[in-house]
Amino acid sequence: MIAKLAWRNIWFKPLNTLLSIILLSSSVAIITVLILLQKQFEEKFSSNIDGVDLVLGAQGSPMQLILSSVYHIDNPTGNISYDSAKVWMNHPFIEKAIPLAFGDNYRGFKIVGTNSDYLDKYKAKIAKGKLFDKNFEVVVGSEVAQKLNLKVGGTFFGSHGDAAEGEVHDHYAYKISGIASPTGSVIDNLILCNIPSVWQMHGNHEDENPAHGEEGHVHEEDEHVHTEACNHDHEHHETDMTLNEPNMEITAVLLKFRNKMGIVMWPRIIAQNTKMQAASPAIEVNRIFSLFGIGLKALEYLAYAIMLISGISIFIALYNRLKERKYEFALMRINGASRVQLLSLILIESLILCFVGFLFGTIFGRFALGFISNSAEDDFKMAFNPMEIVWEKESILLIATLVVGIIAALIPAIKAYQLNISKTLANA
Repeated sequence: MIAKLAWRNIWFKPLNTLLSIILLSSSVAIITVLILLQKQFEEKFSSNIDGVDLVLGAQGSPMQLILSSVYHIDNPTGNISYDSAKVWMNHPFIEKAIPLAFGDNYRGFKIVGTNSDYLDKYKAKIAKGKLFDKNFEVVVGSEVAQKLNLKVGGTFFGSHGDAAEGEVHDHYAYKISGIASPTGSVIDNLILCNIPSVWQMHGNHEDENPAHGEEGHVHEEDEHVHTEACNHDHEHHETDMTLNEPNMEITAVLLKFRNKMGIVMWPRIIAQNTKMQAASPAIEVNRIFSLFGIGLKALEYLAYAIMLISGISIFIALYNRLKERKYEFALMRINGASRVQLLSLILIESLILCFVGFLFGTIFGRFALGFISNSAEDDFKMAFNPMEIVWEKESILLIATLVVGIIAALIPAIKAYQLNISKTLANA
């Protein structure tokens, strides 16, 4: 009965009620987004560096090397010699070394040259088809296959660089040999092939002399010799490249150590003795978290400030309503309502306001995270799940919201409890 009466009283002045709910919902929505964003962001960044102690790559910014090679959300620092990298990849300290070679994309999704260890690292299985075992065979990540509607056996041409508008490499077509299972990691948004495919795709095709009789053909002094040379070049390009090619380059190597001392020693040793660098994902990710945390903390303070303002708004609404309804409360007392019932009525009104604000806030927060996820997926190929519930933190948020309601209603509730019936009615 009291709860029903409280609900009717709340909507006696709907504009005041709506203002209080909007303010409270805004603060709860911001905090909800921060809770989900922080948890999922840290999980995604931490899970992708599992099993990677150092990243070997070209000299430059260590953070850029980690972002490009581990998370695929930045441009690489450059290329390194594969022959030089193999010296370190085969070192006794190394348990596993996964080479990566970048170069092309298909409709904005990176094509990465690597080996089967890369799929094993992310526990990715071949859901359909088979693993690539020939040049220009590719395994497509689950998200790529779904978004671009790719099927096993299909073919496509890649574009140069990271931009979907880059120059199309139409001299070799990639053939889809398999589709990987979903992993929730970066591999879902990648197209994987072997490293020789990347090398062969970027061979010098532009400088080939057009065939005899075609426009642009250059006549040599001995046309017969030139024809044989052209035939020889054609046979050479028809032969697939292998990992044994000399003087080739890759982008980076993901290293996992047997001996953890190497994690500490190698960055200095490699910087002093080679033209490469070895960057630690753990160090760079901690730097990202610290930078990311500053922004999150500022938004969190803003959210709590809005919640404080909403609490003050609820207090003012209840206090003003108490002044207007003191004669009503006096009549309720005469008709048998106890002091405790009046106190409960004010508290329940405030708690209903806060619960409704919390409910709408969590819904709006998830809608907002959905928009953020769509934007992050387009720009960084990183998606967030707005439907996840972080029970521990969201339960604390609900309790904090209700506490704000109790504090806001405390003074009006005590005033209602201490109401002097005879004096109030005499003044009326």
